[in-house]
Amino acid sequence: MLIGDIVGSRRAPDRGRVHDLVAAALVETNSAYAPTVDLAITAGDEFQGTFADVGSAVAVSLRVRLSLLPEVDVRQGIGWGPVAVLAESPRVEDGPGWWAARAAIEAVKADAMRSGTRSARTRYAVAPGADGPRCEPVNAALLARDHLVGRLDARALSVLRGLLSGRTQHELARAEGITASAVSQRVRNDGIGVVMAMDELLRRVW
Repeated sequence: MLIGDIVGSRRAPDRGRVHDLVAAALVETNSAYAPTVDLAITAGDEFQGTFADVGSAVAVSLRVRLSLLPEVDVRQGIGWGPVAVLAESPRVEDGPGWWAARAAIEAVKADAMRSGTRSARTRYAVAPGADGPRCEPVNAALLARDHLVGRLDARALSVLRGLLSGRTQHELARAEGITASAVSQRVRNDGIGVVMAMDELLRRVW
């Protein structure tokens, strides 16, 4: 289970535009990963979706965030455990997995209030009694991933989005109007290559 909300939405000068951007990002993500992803806005500034495994939820959490940065940022909580669908329209879900995701998003809010983990945007939690992947190694990786992504400028974000979508460095160089060498330097020096490697490894978490 993944629950997300918008960082600083109450301070946004145009909340309608922010809502539209998030809605478009969810549609794009659902289309790219259909039929396994069912992200939807639930209420207010929140969105949520269910996943078969933690790795898929972690991978999608990165792609949703990248589709919105640098204009909008989101925090996301991932929970492992049983989830029950209480209603379909609008979709209402409950159960230990949902509450674990809720606890995770509250935890990442607290992380972001501390100076040492201010860049935290994603957290994972296991419901009590559920047999899921251990939290500590996943959250350590998420902290590092969020820190690296949070430091990227608009061009580096564009390069990372392109590489994750399967485009080559030469294709991105032409699209960005820069040399292939400049893209390669971005991948190496901005930590993009590290984020790509982390994404590949984290997707294997069941």
